[in-house]
Parts: sequence; C-alpha cells; structure tokens
Amino acid sequence: MENNQPLGVFDSGVGGLTVVKSLWEHFPNEQIIYFGDTAHLPYGSRDPQEIIAFGKEIINFLLKYSVKAVIAACNTSSSVSLSFLQKEFPIPIIGMIEPAVRAGIKKTKNKRVGVIATSATANSGAYERTFKELAADVQVFVQACPLFVPLVEEGRIERRETYQIARSYLQPLQEAGIDTLIFGCTHYPFLTPVIRHILGDEVQLVDPAEEVVMELSSLLKTDGQKKTVPQHLFFASGSVASFYTIGKKFLNSYPLTVEHVSLDEQGRDDSLSRKTAST
Repeated sequence: MENNQPLGVFDSGVGGLTVVKSLWEHFPNEQIIYFGDTAHLPYGSRDPQEIIAFGKEIINFLLKYSVKAVIAACNTSSSVSLSFLQKEFPIPIIGMIEPAVRAGIKKTKNKRVGVIATSATANSGAYERTFKELAADVQVFVQACPLFVPLVEEGRIERRETYQIARSYLQPLQEAGIDTLIFGCTHYPFLTPVIRHILGDEVQLVDPAEEVVMELSSLLKTDGQKKTVPQHLFFASGSVASFYTIGKKFLNSYPLTVEHVSLDEQGRDDSLSRKTAST
C-alpha cells in the first residue's frame, strides 16, 4: 500500500465514526474517506443480499478515491457480507467481528461473554462461530438490540426511554452472569454512559474500534513521510443534516463537511450520483 493513499471507512450511519476517532488518535496523518449509508439505515433488519449489494456499491465508490484499505465499520455488514467483499475486491477489507472476539477473550475472567448486536448480526451466528474457532471454552450470550441504532441516529441517548430499553436488553445478559460485554455494533459506544450505569463497573466493555485499528496498523506504512494535515471527506446517502449534527458533536467540533451521495440498490458501478454538499 502506498503511504499517500487514503483509508476508506463505511457504516450504515454515524456509528463508524467511533472507528474514525480511534484512527485519528493512532494515525493522525492518514486521510479518511467515510461513507455512512444512512438512506438504508438500519441494516440490522435487512435481507443479507441487500446488505451485500450495499457493501459492493459503497466500496466501488470508495475506490474512486484510490483507498488503500477499507474498514467495514459495521458489524452487520461484517457478519453478513465481509467474506463476499473480500473475494470481490483486491484491497484489504477489515471487519469488526474477529478483533472484537479476540479482545473479549483477553478480558473475560469467568469465560462468560455477552454481545449486544443488531438483529441481523445476532441471527447470523457470526460471534458464536468466531468464539468457537478462537476459544471454544468461552460461553457467549448474544442479545439483539434493534432499537439502539435508531436511538443513536436520532440523538436520543440521555432519555428515560433509552434507559428503559437498555435495561430490558441487558437483563438477560446480567442474569447469565457475564463479566465482559462486546459492543457488536459501532453505534453502541455512543450509549456507553447508559450501559455503564446499568451494568456497573464489574462488567468490562469491549469497543471493537481499538482492536480494528491495531489490526490495521500491521498493514500501514508508517515511515513518517506524510507531514501535512489530511483533508478528511465524509459522505452520507441519506440526511446530511442529521449526520452533520451528530457527527460534529461526537468528533469534538471537528470542522465537518458532509456531502450527499445517492446509492442505487442494483449494485452497479454507475449507480452513485452526487447531489448536494452540506455546511
């Protein structure tokens, strides 16, 4: 990979910004091209073939910027389409599942690990399969949390209803006696204060973003040649305004510019048409 090529990151919405933030901390000179497929949010309730088609279109778009690698910063896409995308494209594509599982294995003491995820990720069995491959003696308890992504995307985090919903999702995991919880969706770290309040300090939380960035570091050339501050680009297939509002807040008032790009559902290379730019 060439040092001056950017990195691509995509998610169904703003959740992948947790990965962007971690990338900035570890690789401040790397340019990021981010795509949030907010027009098709949430991925968790969609058909697997749709998710695969979206992933292909998004990566084709990112390749227009000559990205050297792509992070599928979406657990749903990672669990459903990663193997297809890795076969389809000639660049490294890194998913979220295996790095998260490795971190969970390191952290757990009682070998009882919980995973909160979208319905599609939970139904895919991806976490159970990966734990079985890497540490068969660890018991994994996967809980679907379909309302979490809409709550984050709508900015409804510190609401009473959010705490009530979170308690109902987390109760089975508490009853299972987990000592480690994996965020099986990049949107979920936004809910860390809520989840920490409910689970207390006894349960260790795993944000896969850090683990994914560490995996990426082995692929990057870090020869220090890039000295200029990179210009990061952000694209959204749906509402630019909501992406901008949430992204600006989460990225510590970074001077964010979000451009709208429409995604056609047919998976054709020419199915992307840029429409407008924001703020």
